[in-house]
Amino acid sequence: MTTTEDVTTPAGSSPPASPRIKPPKSNRRLRLGERTAPYLLLLPALVAILVLLGWPTLQLIGISFRKLDLRELVSGEMVWVGFENFSEILSDPEFWEITVRTLVFTAAVVLTTLLLALFMALLMRHLNPVVRVILQVALILAWATPVLATTTVFQWIFDQQYGILNKTLAKLGFDGFIGHSWFSTGPSTLTVIGLLVVWQAVPFVAFTLYAGLLGVPKEQYEAAGIDGANAWQAFWAVSWPAIRPILTMVTFLSVLWDFKLFAQVWAIRQGGPDGASTTLPVYMYLKGLAGNHFGLAATAALLMMLVLILLTARYVQLLVRTKEADLS
Repeated sequence: MTTTEDVTTPAGSSPPASPRIKPPKSNRRLRLGERTAPYLLLLPALVAILVLLGWPTLQLIGISFRKLDLRELVSGEMVWVGFENFSEILSDPEFWEITVRTLVFTAAVVLTTLLLALFMALLMRHLNPVVRVILQVALILAWATPVLATTTVFQWIFDQQYGILNKTLAKLGFDGFIGHSWFSTGPSTLTVIGLLVVWQAVPFVAFTLYAGLLGVPKEQYEAAGIDGANAWQAFWAVSWPAIRPILTMVTFLSVLWDFKLFAQVWAIRQGGPDGASTTLPVYMYLKGLAGNHFGLAATAALLMMLVLILLTARYVQLLVRTKEADLS
């Protein structure tokens, strides 16, 4: 037979606190290691970024406040001009005209690239395996061709006298295109350059979106079909949620790539005719290396970088919203 004893606590006194159990030292060391390990793993990349990007950025900012023409460059003289370069650039009507042209050109090229790439990705998902492989090989070949080689091919295609496009249009009955110059105006020149950029950019974006579509289970499409959804409704209900984050990512990358496009624009007509197809990178090159005004070129580059930072901030904002929507 067992007996129990009632333990009474005197009135007005608090119950004794339970003894605090301290974690073992080995566990504390493990937690400290877990907390610091991600930062240690990121440290080499952070140092590389600071060395490769941070120092040139500081140099760029410093040069943008200097008068650095060919004479100062050769003599090593330091001439600080404050915000004079910024005032000269921002008060130049040509700079604003070129900025607007660059933004419109970038938006048109990115939008065309995304629409064509999305169509190609959806097409690859529905093609039979043989045709799909042929299409994928063609896309890889278009993507793997060097930039200047593709640019040369496009120059031949759109050549005024010997281009295959003018000859084909003439044989189809469009005699007005005999001897037509596709590079006589700025808009037509930028159209040719835009087609060239889209041709080179579509394969990467199409493969990226196609990879996102492959991650969608077939059962979801079957369930949508059972519910009576047509192809368009199945796309919005099943495909679109899966590829939306990927589409945001490739949109951001395409904007960055196309905004600072230089090689194709310079190789086609060097910003001509009469500067009508000049974009901001070409403007920066003409001010810097061609005009020997490196301070002005650094200022233009700094302003371009600020625009890219704003675009990056917008992308990060969209990315955070997408993650919050996925978690809710």
